[in-house]
Amino acid sequence: MTWVRAYVIDIFWSELDWIKAQKLPFSPAKMGGAVSAGEDNDELIDNLKEAHYIRSDLVERAFRAIDRADYYLEEYRDSAYKDLAWRHGNIHLSAPCIYSEVMEALDLHPGLSFLNLGSGTGYLSTMVGLILGPFGVNHGVELYADVIEYAYQKLDYFIKTSESFDKFEFCEPSFVAGNCLEIPSECRQYDRVYCGAGVQRDHEEYMMNLLKVGGILVLPLEEKLTKITRTGQSSWETKKIIAVSFAPLVLPKDYTSNIKTSKTAPLPTFEVRTLQELARIAIRHTLRVTTDNRGGQPRGRGSFGGGRGLGVSGLHKYGPRFKRRRIHRRHGNSVVLSSALPTSAPLDNNNNRGGQKVEEQGRATRGAGEEAAAEEEEEEEEEAERETGELLRAEPPINILRERILCLPLPEPLKMYLLYYREK
Repeated sequence: MTWVRAYVIDIFWSELDWIKAQKLPFSPAKMGGAVSAGEDNDELIDNLKEAHYIRSDLVERAFRAIDRADYYLEEYRDSAYKDLAWRHGNIHLSAPCIYSEVMEALDLHPGLSFLNLGSGTGYLSTMVGLILGPFGVNHGVELYADVIEYAYQKLDYFIKTSESFDKFEFCEPSFVAGNCLEIPSECRQYDRVYCGAGVQRDHEEYMMNLLKVGGILVLPLEEKLTKITRTGQSSWETKKIIAVSFAPLVLPKDYTSNIKTSKTAPLPTFEVRTLQELARIAIRHTLRVTTDNRGGQPRGRGSFGGGRGLGVSGLHKYGPRFKRRRIHRRHGNSVVLSSALPTSAPLDNNNNRGGQKVEEQGRATRGAGEEAAAEEEEEEEEEAERETGELLRAEPPINILRERILCLPLPEPLKMYLLYYREK
């Protein structure tokens, strides 16, 4: 039995060496479970950042803007913040760690065209739309009509109710029903393409032909999440990202490796925006830039489709976290810390720098005292919360963009149009 054990150990280290050579992360998880579960969406994103699945600010902001639980059926929401895939009937969501790797690999920025093959619930397409901005293209092809209906319901819910919607300039996704292997060969090409089902080598070239030169394709290719960049008309760069396990592509009924089906799956039509829609985009952008330009300095020239939806989104580094306040506040005596400063200081021969130095020391001392008092109060509140179990609740931020639109001297129907008829 000793030689058997040695043989198994040798195989293990050989596999580990191969993984290192391919620069793949070594993880026992294939479709999730790589990070700890969170209590809410923000905590889930914190865990993904800590594990280096989310590495860029753009991807972090998109993930924080959309609550993953909103894409679950109500009775399954308790599982939404686990790093696991979820399926119910035809409805499917990949694990958060997979989506974050996909988002990072796509290298998204405003104005790109994106095609999502197997768009599912629309969760990924909606996050991508927050980055593409109003002048991008956001298309999805989904096999099941009932899933497309579900995706549009969730998209409408996000637009109408999300606290984050007004902080972004959004590229709304469009979905069509069809098999992604039936897309006509002469179809338009995209800057970014993602396939959410396992692809074998037989279909790799088919997927690659959907890309423009300079475009990026991300797909699960033979159990490896793979990034393919089209560097020229017939040149490509391939990079393995992480080991995954996806359900394979569903082949058309009359499809073989040599004979392709005559049926075609039309892509969503590319519609030119109406003047009315362009006016809404421009007005909202102008109000948003004015709102966030607190310093009063001009932000420079350039098209407002160039990423300002995120640049002026009002999200700080760690996303739209709310300040928490206690439901029942405790009353206590305030403590004022001050330092005994002389009322005057001797003048010197260098523009009274001696006096200025004393004043600066006084301000620093007062600032340190106030900071210490604030930290002490925070520690007391945390201790009281642990002892009493007193609940905390979030203070929702003020939607400045909404308030500015409501103050405009416009008819109410026009204001509602500018607000996308949002409920909040």
